[in-house]
Amino acid sequence: MRHRVSIQDLGVIAAIMLVLAYIAFEIDIFAHEGRASFEDERITLNEMLLLGTVLSVGLLIFAIRRYRDQKREIELRIAAERLARELAYQDPLTGLANRRQFDEALGIAVASPPAAGSCHAVLLLDLNGFKKINDNYGHSIGDEVLVVVAQRLSRAARDDDLVARLGGDEFVVLARHLIGPEAVANIALRVIQGFDDAIATGGVVHHVGTAIGIALLPADGASGEEILRKADLALYRAKAERRSSFRFFEEEMDRYARERGRMERDLRKAVGNDLIRPLFRPSVDLISGRVLGFEVVPGWRTAGGEEVPPERFIPIAEETGLVHAMARRVLELACAAARRWPQDVTLSIDVLASQLRDRDFATSILRILREAGFAPSRLEIDVAESLIVQNLDAAKLALRPLRNAGVRIALANFGTGYSNLYHIQEFGFDKVKIDRRFVEKMEEEDAARIVRALAGLGHGLGLPVSADGIPTATGNSLLLASGIREGQPSSRLASADETFGFFDPTSARSDMRTITG
Repeated sequence: MRHRVSIQDLGVIAAIMLVLAYIAFEIDIFAHEGRASFEDERITLNEMLLLGTVLSVGLLIFAIRRYRDQKREIELRIAAERLARELAYQDPLTGLANRRQFDEALGIAVASPPAAGSCHAVLLLDLNGFKKINDNYGHSIGDEVLVVVAQRLSRAARDDDLVARLGGDEFVVLARHLIGPEAVANIALRVIQGFDDAIATGGVVHHVGTAIGIALLPADGASGEEILRKADLALYRAKAERRSSFRFFEEEMDRYARERGRMERDLRKAVGNDLIRPLFRPSVDLISGRVLGFEVVPGWRTAGGEEVPPERFIPIAEETGLVHAMARRVLELACAAARRWPQDVTLSIDVLASQLRDRDFATSILRILREAGFAPSRLEIDVAESLIVQNLDAAKLALRPLRNAGVRIALANFGTGYSNLYHIQEFGFDKVKIDRRFVEKMEEEDAARIVRALAGLGHGLGLPVSADGIPTATGNSLLLASGIREGQPSSRLASADETFGFFDPTSARSDMRTITG
């Protein structure tokens, strides 16, 4: 565009010069009457000077305009480059550094180790409660909260620290040349204290906290990637505390993370190769010792013959989404075995939070029961009390089709979820199961009082009461005195084939004597 304007300017000058030259030639501008013959008429020196002057002025004007255009173009280009750099290195919402700038700064810090006795630190932050703000009030309010958070982080950090937003509600502080972990802890404490005051946006007061994971350089790693990974491990531990807190990276975290990663890979193979088999825990009549039912638990024996406890791999299965396929397969195998039990013996399964969020949960269970020819009335779904407290409506929605089909619903871990009578009455449970942590300590008076109170509450609601984790014969007598007639002993889990031995009266009583001491 500017080149076209320049050509047009030169064209105007050339046109003016041609017109003037024509006038000077055809009309003697400076009259020379009688001093030049017709043959000698030509552009004289005077006209040449005039034309040269006009040309010079025109070219000067052209040069001045070009200079101004070039200067304006350079200024615009500098501004554009500055904006591009800001966009490349700055978070557009908060004005903090972005991931790219942070990565470059971390690389420089790695290449510039601190003096002896000093350290660099990476503080990785994740906000507590921010997702609820986005869900309840929208992303515009969430963005306002993030801006306030960025301001508070900048105030808490030192002047030469780099504060960056990595994305979403994840922030990071790169603090350089600190005198030991105590100085790092001071920064983390200032950050946490910065969140003590609620954030008021959109006419609503929001309470936001933060979890902070800290990794030190060079103590915890020799590269930026390693430092970030270890800060993330520390952040994971800090988030588990469910309050504003900070954690330094420890080697134990790394070992745990590596072990968890190995177990996840092995678990995926085990699920894919159908190596997860059902194990069964009996539920017995505390007076007669007769088996009333079995709770099915996923069992995993590795290729090396190691039995992995369910409490180790089930949380991993839930986090990775493997729990859905695993639970369906275990239930299929359990129903195939339960078909051969006496008709009055029930099968129970535990339900996890992620399963309740699965839209196909009830449909898949009913399909498995139908294909196995197992009556829905013989199946019991155990729902932990904490899940009911968290979201009663979601639990009712997920389990309603099963209840309508005749499946029984039991409230498990009773006494640990702080539910109220409304929850129990509203849901309409078929049974309550007192948590084993109380039952196993029944010889202690405090635990015994709690068990009696929980049993009285269940009976007062007209519900059968069961107790998990029966430890001793004394415990049985205390349970019977509390009006509890059913319980699950703390015995070895049985395989599908071993469950049939429980229906021999002699072996069942023998098993009960072993269990109750």
